Amino acid sequence: MSIDNGSIIMYSSALCGYCAAAKRLLKSKGLAFTEIDVLFHPARRKQMMELGQRRTVPQIWVGETHIGGYDDLRALDASGKFDALIESIDTTQSISRE
Repeated sequence: MSIDNGSIIMYSSALCGYCAAAKRLLKSKGLAFTEIDVLFHPARRKQMMELGQRRTVPQIWVGETHIGGYDDLRALDASGKFDALIESIDTTQSISRE
């Protein structure tokens, strides 16, 4: 799988508090994203690890840029750099879940 240049992708798990926090942050900004649940899907987790070289969730991409996890997302947002990054992509897509 490749990451679409005009999208936000988040690999997550339903049992992950950091995933829930990341979703709240993205939704608070009115951003649409695709959520890929890896909890009972080893192939999806493997895909996530191949793309981002990390095994923990959430793992977030904005376009082709790998943000990392929730702490990384929150730090990027606090620095003001997240808003600049999301301006470069189409955020009008709907929220979807795989």
